Amino acid sequence: MKILIVEDEPKVASFIKNGLEDNLYDADVAYEAVYAEKLIRQYKYDLIILDIIIPGIGGLALCKKLKSLYPNIPVLMLTALGTTEDKLAGFDAGANDYLVKPFEFRELLARVKVLLKSSDKSYETGNKLISGELELDLDKKTVRRGDSQISLTAREFALLEYFMRNPGRVLSRTDIAEKIWDLNYDINTNVVDVYVNFLRKKIDKGYDRKYIRTRVGFGYIFEE
Repeated sequence: MKILIVEDEPKVASFIKNGLEDNLYDADVAYEAVYAEKLIRQYKYDLIILDIIIPGIGGLALCKKLKSLYPNIPVLMLTALGTTEDKLAGFDAGANDYLVKPFEFRELLARVKVLLKSSDKSYETGNKLISGELELDLDKKTVRRGDSQISLTAREFALLEYFMRNPGRVLSRTDIAEKIWDLNYDINTNVVDVYVNFLRKKIDKGYDRKYIRTRVGFGYIFEE
């Protein structure tokens, strides 16, 4: 599991990062909003731990922005602002949970585990993913675009699901290979490009509106 810590106090950020890594989580740190947003657009995070008072647009505004882009990523708000009004503001911004400083790491870890478990459950049992006229049924393993049924192989289905769960995020060939094939990406193979082209031909060919686009030098992006 990959977690992003957005915290402007280096000692606190290091404390959380070390604790998470001791529990076998992969943790990155951003000390301000602009860099945090850059990381989130670049990598796939399973959870974001976000302080409210951070340089830039601030934690509340950043949370709103990120939730509009990636609504399925859980956010744990971590802050010294602990009044009821502060908590309500955090939840209104889209936070999934709220932990007030100072805190014990074991409580933070427990909340992290609950949020990740809830996120996994939603990820695995959700019935359908819908983007515009494109519909992916997770139970029936079927795909439709408008009135047309689209036949996909198991690998193509998994690839489309990965794209649809990460709309607006540039996915590198390495990201796709590790997620869909569970392998370290070999720059000498074009297996990712081949399968993306297979998928494009099936869901985008013949339509003016294209879902999967190439970002030259970066990878691919699914546009809602």
